[in-house]
Amino acid sequence: MNSHSKALLEIGSLRVEVAGYTVCQGLNLALYPGQCWAMLGVNGVGKTTLLHTLAGLRPAQSGNVFLKGAPLEQLTGRARAQQLGLVFQDRPDQFPTTVLETVLASRYPYLGWLGWETERDKGLVYKALAAVDLANLAHRETTSLSGGERQRLRIAAFLAQDTALGLLDEPLNHLDPAYQVRIISHLVERARHQGGALLMVLHDVNLAARFCDHCLLIHGDGTTSAGSTEEVLTENSLQRLYHHPIVPVVTPWGRGWLPG
Repeated sequence: MNSHSKALLEIGSLRVEVAGYTVCQGLNLALYPGQCWAMLGVNGVGKTTLLHTLAGLRPAQSGNVFLKGAPLEQLTGRARAQQLGLVFQDRPDQFPTTVLETVLASRYPYLGWLGWETERDKGLVYKALAAVDLANLAHRETTSLSGGERQRLRIAAFLAQDTALGLLDEPLNHLDPAYQVRIISHLVERARHQGGALLMVLHDVNLAARFCDHCLLIHGDGTTSAGSTEEVLTENSLQRLYHHPIVPVVTPWGRGWLPG
Protein backbone atom coordinates (compact mmCIF):
# COMPACT_ATOMS: atom_id res chain seq x y z
CA MET A 1 0.00 0.00 0.00
CA ASN A 2 2.14 2.85 -1.20
CA SER A 3 0.33 4.54 -4.07
CA HIS A 4 -1.17 8.00 -3.74
CA SER A 5 -4.56 6.66 -4.82
CA LYS A 6 -4.79 4.41 -1.77
CA ALA A 7 -3.40 6.72 0.91
CA LEU A 8 -5.72 9.31 2.45
CA LEU A 9 -2.67 11.40 3.38
CA GLU A 10 0.83 10.98 2.01
CA ILE A 11 3.89 12.99 3.00
CA GLY A 12 7.10 12.98 0.99
CA SER A 13 10.50 14.33 2.09
CA LEU A 14 8.84 16.97 4.26
CA ARG A 15 10.89 19.62 6.00
CA VAL A 16 9.11 21.93 8.43
CA GLU A 17 10.70 24.82 10.30
CA VAL A 18 9.36 27.46 12.64
CA ALA A 19 11.32 30.46 13.93
CA GLY A 20 14.57 28.92 12.70
CA TYR A 21 13.85 25.65 14.49
CA THR A 22 13.60 22.39 12.53
CA VAL A 23 10.51 20.36 13.44
CA CYS A 24 11.17 17.57 10.94
CA GLN A 25 13.30 16.92 7.90
CA GLY A 26 12.94 14.24 5.27
CA LEU A 27 9.68 13.02 6.79
CA ASN A 28 7.97 10.31 4.75
CA LEU A 29 4.62 9.08 5.97
CA ALA A 30 1.37 7.64 4.65
CA LEU A 31 -1.99 7.28 6.39
CA TYR A 32 -4.26 4.59 5.00
CA PRO A 33 -7.96 3.92 5.62
CA GLY A 34 -8.57 2.45 9.05
CA GLN A 35 -5.33 3.70 10.60
CA CYS A 36 -5.15 5.78 13.79
CA TRP A 37 -1.88 7.58 14.44
CA ALA A 38 -0.69 9.33 17.61
CA MET A 39 1.83 12.16 17.37
CA LEU A 40 3.94 12.37 20.52
CA GLY A 41 6.66 14.75 21.72
CA VAL A 42 7.56 17.18 24.49
CA ASN A 43 5.97 20.61 24.78
CA GLY A 44 7.19 23.13 22.22
CA VAL A 45 8.67 20.55 19.87
CA GLY A 46 6.48 21.66 16.95
CA LYS A 47 3.64 19.14 16.88
CA THR A 48 0.99 21.81 16.26
CA THR A 49 3.16 23.44 13.60
CA LEU A 50 3.51 20.13 11.77
CA LEU A 51 -0.21 19.43 12.04
CA HIS A 52 -1.06 22.85 10.61
CA THR A 53 1.41 22.28 7.77
CA LEU A 54 -0.29 19.00 6.90
CA ALA A 55 -3.63 20.82 6.87
CA GLY A 56 -2.33 23.44 4.45
CA LEU A 57 -2.50 26.31 6.94
CA ARG A 58 1.20 27.11 6.55
CA PRO A 59 3.79 26.17 3.92
CA ALA A 60 6.50 23.57 4.41
CA GLN A 61 10.12 24.50 3.70
CA SER A 62 10.32 21.57 1.27
CA GLY A 63 8.59 18.31 0.42
CA ASN A 64 5.09 17.35 -0.62
CA VAL A 65 1.72 16.60 0.97
CA PHE A 66 -0.99 14.71 -0.91
CA LEU A 67 -4.66 14.27 -0.05
CA LYS A 68 -6.02 11.18 -1.79
CA GLY A 69 -3.28 11.53 -4.39
CA ALA A 70 -3.83 15.24 -5.10
CA PRO A 71 -1.16 17.79 -4.16
CA LEU A 72 -2.46 19.70 -1.15
CA GLU A 73 -1.55 23.12 -2.54
CA GLN A 74 -3.60 22.50 -5.69
CA LEU A 75 -6.85 21.89 -3.82
CA THR A 76 -9.34 24.66 -3.11
CA GLY A 77 -10.25 25.40 0.48
CA ARG A 78 -13.67 23.85 -0.10
CA ALA A 79 -12.15 20.65 -1.52
CA ARG A 80 -9.77 20.38 1.43
CA ALA A 81 -12.59 20.87 3.92
CA GLN A 82 -14.57 18.06 2.31
CA GLN A 83 -11.66 15.65 2.78
CA LEU A 84 -9.85 16.89 5.87
CA GLY A 85 -11.16 17.82 9.30
CA LEU A 86 -9.02 19.73 11.79
CA VAL A 87 -9.51 20.11 15.53
CA PHE A 88 -7.63 23.10 16.86
CA GLN A 89 -6.15 23.43 20.32
CA ASP A 90 -8.03 25.92 22.52
CA ARG A 91 -9.48 27.98 19.68
CA PRO A 92 -11.21 31.10 21.10
CA ASP A 93 -14.78 32.10 20.28
CA GLN A 94 -14.82 34.63 17.45
CA PHE A 95 -18.37 35.86 18.14
CA PRO A 96 -21.38 34.83 20.26
CA THR A 97 -23.12 31.77 18.87
CA THR A 98 -24.99 28.74 20.11
CA VAL A 99 -23.71 25.19 20.35
CA LEU A 100 -26.03 24.13 17.53
CA GLU A 101 -24.98 26.99 15.24
CA THR A 102 -21.31 26.22 15.83
CA VAL A 103 -21.66 22.61 14.77
CA LEU A 104 -23.94 23.50 11.84
CA ALA A 105 -21.15 25.74 10.53
CA SER A 106 -18.99 22.64 10.03
CA ARG A 107 -21.35 21.59 7.22
CA TYR A 108 -20.58 24.74 5.21
CA PRO A 109 -18.18 22.99 2.74
CA TYR A 110 -21.06 20.83 1.51
CA LEU A 111 -23.83 23.43 1.17
CA GLY A 112 -25.32 24.29 -2.18
CA TRP A 113 -25.41 27.74 -3.73
CA LEU A 114 -28.45 28.72 -1.64
CA GLY A 115 -26.57 27.91 1.54
CA TRP A 116 -29.36 25.96 3.23
CA GLU A 117 -28.67 22.90 5.35
CA THR A 118 -30.38 19.69 4.25
CA GLU A 119 -32.01 17.14 6.52
CA ARG A 120 -28.86 15.05 6.17
CA ASP A 121 -26.75 17.99 7.39
CA LYS A 122 -29.01 18.46 10.41
CA GLY A 123 -29.00 14.74 11.11
CA LEU A 124 -25.21 14.62 11.17
CA VAL A 125 -25.12 17.62 13.49
CA TYR A 126 -27.54 16.17 16.04
CA LYS A 127 -25.81 12.80 15.86
CA ALA A 128 -22.47 14.50 16.57
CA LEU A 129 -23.89 16.46 19.51
CA ALA A 130 -25.35 13.27 20.98
CA ALA A 131 -22.01 11.47 20.61
CA VAL A 132 -20.31 14.01 22.89
CA ASP A 133 -23.22 14.54 25.32
CA LEU A 134 -24.05 18.06 24.16
CA ALA A 135 -27.49 17.52 22.63
CA ASN A 136 -29.15 18.95 25.74
CA LEU A 137 -27.01 22.10 25.43
CA ALA A 138 -27.76 22.73 21.75
CA HIS A 139 -29.24 26.19 22.37
CA ARG A 140 -26.69 27.36 24.95
CA GLU A 141 -24.28 30.11 23.94
CA THR A 142 -20.75 28.85 23.59
CA THR A 143 -19.44 31.57 25.90
CA SER A 144 -21.27 29.89 28.79
CA LEU A 145 -19.58 26.51 28.34
CA SER A 146 -16.87 25.06 30.55
CA GLY A 147 -13.47 24.14 29.16
CA GLY A 148 -14.42 20.48 28.85
CA GLU A 149 -17.73 21.32 27.17
CA ARG A 150 -15.93 23.56 24.68
CA GLN A 151 -13.56 20.74 23.86
CA ARG A 152 -16.44 18.35 23.27
CA LEU A 153 -18.00 21.01 21.05
CA ARG A 154 -14.85 21.05 18.89
CA ILE A 155 -15.06 17.27 18.60
CA ALA A 156 -18.74 17.48 17.66
CA ALA A 157 -17.96 19.98 14.89
CA PHE A 158 -15.28 17.63 13.57
CA LEU A 159 -17.66 14.67 13.63
CA ALA A 160 -20.37 16.61 11.82
CA GLN A 161 -17.91 17.72 9.14
CA ASP A 162 -17.78 14.01 8.29
CA THR A 163 -14.39 13.85 6.57
CA ALA A 164 -12.37 10.70 5.91
CA LEU A 165 -9.19 12.23 7.34
CA GLY A 166 -8.85 13.93 10.72
CA LEU A 167 -5.95 15.95 12.12
CA LEU A 168 -6.62 16.56 15.81
CA ASP A 169 -4.50 18.76 18.06
CA GLU A 170 -4.81 17.51 21.64
CA PRO A 171 -8.44 16.41 21.23
CA LEU A 172 -8.58 15.16 24.83
CA ASN A 173 -7.47 18.47 26.34
CA HIS A 174 -9.63 19.62 29.32
CA LEU A 175 -11.52 16.31 29.43
CA ASP A 176 -11.84 14.17 32.56
CA PRO A 177 -10.67 10.52 32.33
CA ALA A 178 -14.13 9.14 31.55
CA TYR A 179 -14.64 11.52 28.63
CA GLN A 180 -11.06 11.00 27.42
CA VAL A 181 -11.69 7.28 27.01
CA ARG A 182 -15.19 7.76 25.63
CA ILE A 183 -14.17 10.37 23.06
CA ILE A 184 -11.05 8.63 21.78
CA SER A 185 -12.91 5.32 21.64
CA HIS A 186 -15.62 6.91 19.51
CA LEU A 187 -13.15 8.66 17.22
CA VAL A 188 -11.10 5.52 16.61
CA GLU A 189 -14.10 3.23 16.17
CA ARG A 190 -15.73 5.65 13.72
CA ALA A 191 -12.55 6.05 11.66
CA ARG A 192 -12.02 2.32 11.37
CA HIS A 193 -15.66 1.58 10.63
CA GLN A 194 -15.94 4.26 7.93
CA GLY A 195 -12.54 3.70 6.34
CA GLY A 196 -11.11 6.96 7.64
CA ALA A 197 -7.79 7.81 9.24
CA LEU A 198 -6.72 9.93 12.20
CA LEU A 199 -3.54 11.72 13.23
CA MET A 200 -3.89 12.96 16.81
CA VAL A 201 -1.50 14.95 18.95
CA LEU A 202 -1.61 13.25 22.34
CA HIS A 203 0.20 13.71 25.64
CA ASP A 204 -0.93 10.49 27.28
CA VAL A 205 1.36 7.70 26.09
CA ASN A 206 -0.93 5.06 27.56
CA LEU A 207 -3.95 6.26 25.60
CA ALA A 208 -1.79 6.26 22.48
CA ALA A 209 -0.64 2.71 23.21
CA ARG A 210 -4.17 1.54 23.91
CA PHE A 211 -6.06 3.13 21.03
CA CYS A 212 -3.62 3.96 18.21
CA ASP A 213 -2.08 1.41 15.87
CA HIS A 214 0.70 3.75 14.67
CA CYS A 215 2.80 6.48 16.26
CA LEU A 216 4.87 9.41 15.03
CA LEU A 217 7.51 10.61 17.50
CA ILE A 218 8.87 14.17 17.15
CA HIS A 219 12.27 14.18 18.83
CA GLY A 220 13.08 17.89 18.76
CA ASP A 221 16.27 17.75 16.71
CA GLY A 222 14.63 17.46 13.31
CA THR A 223 14.49 13.68 13.46
CA THR A 224 11.34 11.58 13.77
CA SER A 225 10.38 7.97 14.36
CA ALA A 226 7.29 6.45 12.77
CA GLY A 227 5.76 3.02 12.58
CA SER A 228 3.45 0.61 14.32
CA THR A 229 2.75 1.38 17.98
CA GLU A 230 4.28 -1.90 19.09
CA GLU A 231 7.52 -1.16 17.22
CA VAL A 232 7.83 2.53 18.02
CA LEU A 233 6.78 2.71 21.68
CA THR A 234 9.71 1.14 23.50
CA GLU A 235 11.42 2.00 26.76
CA ASN A 236 14.45 3.41 24.94
CA SER A 237 12.48 5.43 22.39
CA LEU A 238 10.26 6.99 25.06
CA GLN A 239 13.20 7.90 27.25
CA ARG A 240 14.81 9.59 24.27
CA LEU A 241 11.55 11.34 23.40
CA TYR A 242 10.77 12.71 26.86
CA HIS A 243 14.31 13.04 28.26
CA HIS A 244 13.17 11.18 31.35
CA PRO A 245 13.19 7.56 32.55
CA ILE A 246 10.09 5.68 31.38
CA VAL A 247 9.29 2.23 32.73
CA PRO A 248 6.95 -0.39 31.22
CA VAL A 249 3.92 -1.62 33.16
CA VAL A 250 1.27 -4.24 32.46
CA THR A 251 -2.31 -2.98 32.05
CA PRO A 252 -5.57 -4.81 31.28
CA TRP A 253 -5.16 -3.56 27.69
CA GLY A 254 -1.53 -4.60 27.25
CA ARG A 255 1.76 -2.79 27.75
CA GLY A 256 1.70 0.65 29.35
CA TRP A 257 4.21 3.23 30.53
CA LEU A 258 4.95 5.30 33.65
CA PRO A 259 7.54 7.96 34.44
CA GLY A 260 10.46 6.46 36.34
